[in-house]
This record gives sequence, structure tokens and C-alpha cells, in this order.
Amino acid sequence: MLLLISPDSVEEALDCAKAAEHLDIVDVKKPDEGSLGANFPWVIREIRDAVPADKPVSATVGDVPYKPGTVAQAALGAVVSGATYIKVGLYGCTTPEQGIEVMRAVVRAVKDHRPDALVVASGYADAHRVGCVNPLAVPDIAARSGADAAMLDTAIKDGTRLFDHVPPDVCAEFVRRAHTSGLLAALAGSITQADLGTLTRMGTDIVGVRGAVCEGGDRNAGRIQPHLISAFRAEMDRQGREHAVGVPAAN
Repeated sequence: MLLLISPDSVEEALDCAKAAEHLDIVDVKKPDEGSLGANFPWVIREIRDAVPADKPVSATVGDVPYKPGTVAQAALGAVVSGATYIKVGLYGCTTPEQGIEVMRAVVRAVKDHRPDALVVASGYADAHRVGCVNPLAVPDIAARSGADAAMLDTAIKDGTRLFDHVPPDVCAEFVRRAHTSGLLAALAGSITQADLGTLTRMGTDIVGVRGAVCEGGDRNAGRIQPHLISAFRAEMDRQGREHAVGVPAAN
């Protein structure tokens, strides 16, 4: 399981760099613009320069509307700015067909520029609260559009969590559908260390966090702390070891 950390500034990215050995992907977002809020192109470039060259940089392009051309241009901007994981939140897509149309445009825009970049179609565990596409439709949307990964996050950051909206058995089905289609499966949404055993057992490929590694657990007011990244990774590794030998780890 890969650990994706989401700083919202160059300063926080430098804090991530101090704990670079404990994380796998640095994700650029702008939390005050939404769950998958897009940051500025120059911030992506600066963060790309701030973290070690061997650490991939991911960038969100926003909680996007059903506007394939607009979203394709945003995705191209992210990859041109140095991101190699491009995440698209299908916020404004109400049907799988709309999601596929948006994601096909993104895949073409990104892959024409950088074929080795990875495109991530992201749905929302609390889709029922915002009226967007069903979470379990996202792996099929990703597969049919040529994307590389399917992700679930939460749209409304009000203290509710991934498992509050999509219970573990449904998340496991999401992961299974992604893997059946040859995709990576990524899960996020106020994930804590206590969730890592469950996420490990269901075969999650990428876990995305912010609040869990921020001071006070506050994704908005708290700042990312290197020692919290280290502690989160230590628990990930412990759960991974226990799962490998078939012995449940005590949380």
C-alpha cells in the first residue's frame, strides 16, 4: 500500500520532504476550494521542485463540472506543471456516461503530453449528498475511459469519514472492481491509523491522507507534521507485516 500525503502549500511540501522516506506520493491540492480543490500551476511546479526527484507528485484538478473540454485543459495544465498523477473529482457528473466522457477527454489530454502519467478517476463516498455518480460506478468509468486508477474520497469535509458513507464491505467491492479491471484502487476520506488494518485486508493500493498527519488532526487549520507522517507509515508497515503472515494486528 502506497501512502499519499496532501500538502496545500510549498511550506507544507517542505515538511513532507523532511519525512520523504516515509511517504510515496506528494499530492497537491487546495482544501479551501473543495475536497479535491485544484491548486495553482506555479504551486505544483514549486512543490515538484521542493520534494525529492524520486517522489511522484500528484495533483488534483478540482471537484469538476460536467464540462469535458474545461476539465481536459485543467488536467493538461497539471501534467505540464510537473504532476505525474492527475486526479479528477467527478463532482458534476450525474451518470456513468458523463463520467466516461469527462475522463476520456482527460486521458487523451494527459497521455498525449506524457504517456507515462497516471490518470485517476475519483468519485465520492457521500455522492448521495451532492448528487453525483454512484461510488461503485467509478471503477467502470475509469476502465472504460482508459484511466489508470479509481479513487473514493468524501465530497463534504464536515467530520464524517469514508466508512460513514461507504462501509468496509462496499469499499472492498470497490477495490475488487478496480482490480478486476486492471486498475489501482485508492481510498481517502478522513482516514486514521485505526482504519489501516481494514484497508490493508481489502487490498487497497493507495491510501490518501491529510488530516491524520496534520497538527491536531485538523486538515484546514493544522499543518502537516513530519513526525505524524512517520507514525502513520509505521502503523501501515505494521499492518502490512501482520497481514502478510495472516495474523490480525491489534489496533
